[in-house]
Amino acid sequence: MSEYPRYAIYFAPDADRALTRFGAETLGYDAYSGHDIDHPKTVVADFPDWAGITADPRKYGFHGTLKAPFSLAGDQSEEDLLAALVEFAEEPREIPIIAPVVRTISGFTAIVPDETDDDLDLLAEACVRHFEPFRAPMTAEDRARRKPDGLTPRQTEHLDDWGYPHVFEDFRFHMTLTGRLTEERGAAVLALLQHRFAELGIDELKIDSVALFRQDGKDTRFRIISHVALTQD
Repeated sequence: MSEYPRYAIYFAPDADRALTRFGAETLGYDAYSGHDIDHPKTVVADFPDWAGITADPRKYGFHGTLKAPFSLAGDQSEEDLLAALVEFAEEPREIPIIAPVVRTISGFTAIVPDETDDDLDLLAEACVRHFEPFRAPMTAEDRARRKPDGLTPRQTEHLDDWGYPHVFEDFRFHMTLTGRLTEERGAAVLALLQHRFAELGIDELKIDSVALFRQDGKDTRFRIISHVALTQD
């Protein structure tokens, strides 16, 4: 199995943004503080099992994946990884700007770009490549957890080469809000989250930072240990 701690490079909005509060309240967990927080009472009134609906994404905190979770290679340290995060953020680049919408993808509800964005795809690709030297090889158990029998040949190749199937051509940015739901159940949850998200009035979202998340053990949640602004080209 994976060795701990595990790390991930994610996008997370700044701690003081309304979007961050929305994500934390939806999941019931604040990845900045590492503390549980209450779900909105109006949500729980409509869905008494909301804690169960959001149990899977709660483990990871509110985020958009750029480099999926990995254990550190034996010749690397957390200090090295933190320094690499700063180095990555300091490289000038176009800051992606997306129009965020709430949709259902693969059975779960998430915030996604209304349209694909080339700058965002380039950012994700650069992130995957830049931090690859820090990733320990997958174990057989890790690989099996990704259910390779359900992947396309290209995704299987990505899994074996990069430790994660959904990279490069198969990358799709998303900020997960629920676990997988049945179609009927998912439709009701989607309507609720679309309404709540619309109340924030967020027409555009800059993907303007990178965060290093750490998970200390298999039964603990990921928490933000570093958050760095990207440098505008």
